[in-house]
Amino acid sequence: MNVRLIVIATIPVFALGLGIYLTDRFDKEPFNLLVKVFIFGMLSAIPISIIERILMSFDIFGGFLSIAYVAFIVAGLTEEFFKRQVVLRLAFNHEAFNEKLDGIVYCIYSALGFALVENIIYVAFRFTTNPHIGIYRGLLSVPAHTLFAVTMGYYLSLSKFADNKKEAREFMTKSLVVPIIFHGLFNFILMSNIPFLMPILIAFVVYLWIISLRKLNSYYKESKHMYDSEFLKK
Repeated sequence: MNVRLIVIATIPVFALGLGIYLTDRFDKEPFNLLVKVFIFGMLSAIPISIIERILMSFDIFGGFLSIAYVAFIVAGLTEEFFKRQVVLRLAFNHEAFNEKLDGIVYCIYSALGFALVENIIYVAFRFTTNPHIGIYRGLLSVPAHTLFAVTMGYYLSLSKFADNKKEAREFMTKSLVVPIIFHGLFNFILMSNIPFLMPILIAFVVYLWIISLRKLNSYYKESKHMYDSEFLKK
């Protein structure tokens, strides 16, 4: 086992995890719950791997249809479903999930848990002879999982704190469907391996960063407002 490659694979995951932990300044989540969500995010790689292998056996398509099937169904649907399940089962109904920012935090930790396992497999085991794979995944793939998680958490929080059951169901659906679409588009462009699509990928990633930071900032401001209101009451 190459320790250097393991370090390269883990640095972006823990850097992003630390970043989101420091962002949650006003009503921090229980550290043990975050660790639990992260660990189960790692463990989600097991059922994801099994389901993806089964789904791959049904790939009867060719060309771009095959790429789309793998990008949106095999990877997008499977990975986003299980990452969300971790949050739904461990954190969604927890008393600590008491503000909208929490949804994003928990979804990111679940996604980073999975991303850690995936990154180690790719960087330290599958592509050990490629010196650029760690950099590429650190700059694109791991942040991408985080960006998908921001959108997932954004809609999960809207569902949890919705005014009625209809809205709650709509936002719950979006918390899975929208990340699948983003994930699928990201993978499809990469897997297509068509040079003229690379500018589209860059534009798409920039778009994801912009909307994710806006969502994160809106919930951050709401968290600060709630904290300031509670502080003034004391």
